[in-house]
Amino acid sequence: MKDFVTLFTAMDQTTKTTVKTAALTAYFQTASDTDKLWCIALFSGRRPKRSVTTTLLREWAAEVAGIPLWLFEECYPIVGDLAETIALVLPPAKSHEDQTLTHWIDVTKSLRSMEEGEKKETVLAVWDRLSTTERFLFNKLITGGFRVGVSTKLMTRALARATDQDEAALTHKLMGQWTPETTSFEALILTDDPMADLSRPYPFYLAYQMENLDELGAITHWNIEYKWDGIRGQMILREGQFHLWSRGEDLMTDRFPELHRLADFMPQGTVIDGEVLAWKDDAPLPFNALQKRLGRKTVPKKLLAEAPVILHAYDLLELDGIDIREKDLKFRREALETIVASCPADAPIKLSENLAPASWDHAASLRDVSRENHAEGLMLKRLDSPYLAGRKKGDWWKWKVDPLTIDAVMIYAQAGHGRRANLFTDYTFAVWNGNDLVPFTKAYSGLTDAEFRKITAWVKKNTIQRFGPVRQVSPEHVFEIAFEGIQESPRHKSGVALRFPRMSRWRHDKPLQEANTLDDLKQMLAQYG
Repeated sequence: MKDFVTLFTAMDQTTKTTVKTAALTAYFQTASDTDKLWCIALFSGRRPKRSVTTTLLREWAAEVAGIPLWLFEECYPIVGDLAETIALVLPPAKSHEDQTLTHWIDVTKSLRSMEEGEKKETVLAVWDRLSTTERFLFNKLITGGFRVGVSTKLMTRALARATDQDEAALTHKLMGQWTPETTSFEALILTDDPMADLSRPYPFYLAYQMENLDELGAITHWNIEYKWDGIRGQMILREGQFHLWSRGEDLMTDRFPELHRLADFMPQGTVIDGEVLAWKDDAPLPFNALQKRLGRKTVPKKLLAEAPVILHAYDLLELDGIDIREKDLKFRREALETIVASCPADAPIKLSENLAPASWDHAASLRDVSRENHAEGLMLKRLDSPYLAGRKKGDWWKWKVDPLTIDAVMIYAQAGHGRRANLFTDYTFAVWNGNDLVPFTKAYSGLTDAEFRKITAWVKKNTIQRFGPVRQVSPEHVFEIAFEGIQESPRHKSGVALRFPRMSRWRHDKPLQEANTLDDLKQMLAQYG
């Protein structure tokens, strides 16, 4: 464990990618295979599930530290992290046990099957044998909240250096639904198993936000299509097996059973990149229709009828079992068109149309009506571009439509987490309904640190009531809230919910009475919902 602590400390104390990469490379060169595998899993989001509730951990930590629970709860928002708060309040360990990372993860997994009394006895015994940083990491593991400021790409780069492998090939190996319980370091990283590729997706190619339209050259060099508001997915058909993966490496095959029909029409060895959209009456449905189907293991017949889905296909990555990502987009699109055209008209797949605008001004006009077409803007893809891995600049751009905005009044504030634990950064906003302010959304991003510090000082002086960590403040400040979409929501008092809300500016110029109304929100709902 001390080697993993050294690695964690080295990465926690720097923002330089070169230093982080060097520390990870050294770890992958010296750690045991099982520890390396768990390190890869942790840094790629494959964390063990929570084995002890945070409520119990709070109670046990306060008891061991000899402090009342209320005092522990006062410490928590100041530190900003539960695992770190526990590690800091505990008394020094009476002994030390230097076990491997794998050993302590096995302990966390064993907690799941224990009764509460046995869990407590085990956790307290572990706390009494670890250093402060080791306790912090152990607490992260048992709460299922292990996160570290290292991207999967950086971790993969270090692993490629340590194992002398091609980074792109290694990125492909790390895709898919593997866990340390289902594979080994040898099988996952060091061995090339062709059968393992049957269900494995390719790394997704991601676009940059449009920067300068003038630098793109002639519009005839570009494939221009709508940026659809759905779920990015790869459809894989290999040797009779059908798989559907999300961009977040989530296997979605069973969530969209109507797409399984595609296996009846398409050739084996086909991999298509596209967007899963709720689609009815030959038109896309709003995202909230698709959202109702997410997080379900099975989809009831009623929901299948209300929100059927299609795959809006826009790229072909594999043709007849051959990886064609190095071919240019023009070739890949033509092959994709042939495949889609061979499917019956009622097949759950559509080709994402190349809008072929005559000029950049024409493209801008198409972008302006994106929201009316349930799209988020335009995608611009250079026709001679290969399909790369990750976010690369130059060949793929997303030109999103301007966000919707509304002016709202801040009525509640709550402290943030991590480095913002000492600042009030999470706010609840309201709009007018007659003479009353009705809460309708929360937002916690979009302002500068200086603005957050200024609001924090104001919140401390203008708190009306406290509800645990939440403070009700006097309604004085108006903020412009930007968001990507609006939908009906019976769970909210306002009757609406926003998609991706954030604060776009602090309206010092706007009197309280001139904030928007609930009727304004409902008009937006009627137009864009």
